[in-house]
Amino acid sequence: MKVSVLGAAGYVGGELMRLILGHPSLELVQAASRRHAGSQLGAVHPNLRHVPAPPFTDPERLESVDVLFTALPVGEARKLLPRLAGSARVLVDLGRDFRDPRDVEAEGFVPGLPELHRAELVGAERISVPGCMATAAVLGLHPLAEAGVVDGDVLVDARTGSSGSGATPSEGTHHAERQHTLRIYRATGHRHEAEITRLTGLRARMTVTAVPLVRGVQVIAHVRPARPLARAELWELYRRRYGKEPFLRLVARRAGLHRLPDPQFLTGSNFTDIGFDLDADGGRVVVVSALDNLVKGAAGGAVQSLNVAMGFPESAGVDFPGLHPV
Repeated sequence: MKVSVLGAAGYVGGELMRLILGHPSLELVQAASRRHAGSQLGAVHPNLRHVPAPPFTDPERLESVDVLFTALPVGEARKLLPRLAGSARVLVDLGRDFRDPRDVEAEGFVPGLPELHRAELVGAERISVPGCMATAAVLGLHPLAEAGVVDGDVLVDARTGSSGSGATPSEGTHHAERQHTLRIYRATGHRHEAEITRLTGLRARMTVTAVPLVRGVQVIAHVRPARPLARAELWELYRRRYGKEPFLRLVARRAGLHRLPDPQFLTGSNFTDIGFDLDADGGRVVVVSALDNLVKGAAGGAVQSLNVAMGFPESAGVDFPGLHPV
């Protein structure tokens, strides 16, 4: 299938092209970037220097393709939708423009989260990938929500690396201001609260902290169960829901160095690691989720969703296991 990427110069665009170029059924024909039109991909994404690929092209010269991935700043994909819809049979958006439930009815977008929406993704021609921190939180909380064992609000403490802010520098992402800090940049009212609530049915209260990492998201969710829970019951809930999922791993050890999910070991991979612990009386459950924000939280989730939509093997192009040590 012929594929184009709009917004190819960003970090998510670079990851998309890395995955597409290694995918057995996809052919990258255009990497669109107004600023870098005419340049080779390796001039912007040095990890792609050795890969035969077309140079960047101007977005105004988009050709008709089978699949168009869009990784654009907020508002731009929605503004361009009539034109984009005519340039590709399948549109996969990785921005914020089509995550609202109203877009499912009005624009026909299916959430790009196969673990929850696999059936709807089959044959889908419009896919919207959830936010990276929302993906981590939703996957971590969904088995509890599905079982109906959550009482009241869920407190979500999310930590994110600097690549989540995108490739365009700002005062807050400047190295001298970002390095060695634990900056709480959204203590209340983060936009992902609504996304988590919509996808789980749970009312989420979220705090987001910028941590001195480049890649990685770790979410810690504090849950009050409707009744005391035992560890064995938690294992049963999560194994029953995720036991056959190709990109979910359960990490909840009671001893050893790596007891709970850590994004360090997920760099470059499409996996989400999920773990949990609970108070001795079973009155509080702590769920920990981790992923690479640029892969499972964006480009990898998009390619995985496309695989499901097109009937390709779900792991095609996204089966890299991650690195250790990093």
